[in-house]
Parts: sequence; structure tokens; C-alpha cells
Amino acid sequence: MGRRILVVEDDDGIALPLLRTLDREGYEVERVAEGGAALERAGADVDLIVLDLGLPDMDGLDVCRRLREQDFTGGIVILTARDGELDRVVGLDVGADDYIAKPFALAELLARLRALLRRAGSAPASAPREPADARSPLTVDTAARRALAGGRELPLSTKEFDLLAQLDAHRGAVVTREHLMDEVWDENWFGSTKTLDVTMARLRQKLDEAGAQVRITTLRGVGFRLDEGTADA
Repeated sequence: MGRRILVVEDDDGIALPLLRTLDREGYEVERVAEGGAALERAGADVDLIVLDLGLPDMDGLDVCRRLREQDFTGGIVILTARDGELDRVVGLDVGADDYIAKPFALAELLARLRALLRRAGSAPASAPREPADARSPLTVDTAARRALAGGRELPLSTKEFDLLAQLDAHRGAVVTREHLMDEVWDENWFGSTKTLDVTMARLRQKLDEAGAQVRITTLRGVGFRLDEGTADA
């Protein structure tokens, strides 16, 4: 497979079986035990990070937030013993793509990692959408997995890009919540659908910060639509 996974976990009882399993599955895997080391190690050659929240030197949520601030765009899966929904939403809000509660089955974790890596490593089956106007304020290149606003690339996480690609492929039309959950998280997602709202909020913020002349309109109880122009236009 050749995909590189960084495991950030200080508990040998969890980390060592996970490392053996990932290695046996054909992944290139590396482990660090502290958040600071993860921030130093994360880079373009890392495809996915498995991140424990209970690290000895800093909170895993802070690590996740800082990874996104330093433009790490690979997948982040949080391992947490905090099973409250609020904690999970906070984790997604700071940039995680998925979470799994301890104790967990290795088979379930592997399935989550495969799904995330599969989506990050392949373009949608349909052909990349060409903008109708070359001057379009937002260009989404699904083949290269890049989104450009005003000529600048947006630092999007895997799930943020997948959401944007789905909205852009149907620009001006409503995309239902069910369609987005099936396409971006797939039918095997068992978590709360609030993850969609949290990830959409992050995407909106990044589009706003980039000055992209597009807006994501929410149709309550139905879905979302990507429109040209800003909310104030």
C-alpha cells in the first residue's frame, strides 16, 4: 500500500498491538508518544495520524488544532476514552476527521482508516468538474485534490475537501444531508450526523477567510447548496 500512518499514543498496551496490525496490513507506520513530537514529525509524507487525546505533555485536542494550523491536510483519527458527545464534537471542530472510543476493536479501527485513506487517495468516479467561467472565484480540482480561491490553495482536511467537492459538483443545486453522509462518511458511519455540521462549519470558515466569492447555503432539514457570491451579496 505504501501509505504512511503516524500513531501518537503513549500507552504501550494500545500502541504496540496497533503498530503490529498496521504493519501486517502493509502500511508504513511510525509511533511517537508525545504531542510535541507529533507536531514536529507531521509533514507531507504522512497520510494519516491516529491521535490519542490523553497524551503526557499536552492535550490531544490542542495537538489536533495545531496540526491543522500548520496546514497538515492528511486524515486525523482521534482515539478517546471521553465518550461524551460534546467531547467528540469538539474534536471534530478542531480538525479531526473521525473518532473512535476506547476500548475499540482493531477491525473497526482498520475499517475507519481504510475508508479515510481510500477517500484521500482517489478522486471521485465522475470526471473533475470544470468551472463554467475561468474567472470563477473557486476552482475544485478533484484529480489533484486541490481547491483554489483567488489563485491560492485552501488548506483543507480530507473531509473538508470531500464535502466541497460534492457541493461543487452540484453547484447551484441542493445536495441532501443523506447524500453527503453516504458519499463523504459512507454507509458504515455509525457516529452522530453532527459531524457533518461541524465539518461544514469549518469549511465555511476557511472559505470566508480565503475571501472566496462563494457561500454555502443551508436548507434546514434538507441539505446544503454552494452558490456564487458572498452572504452579503
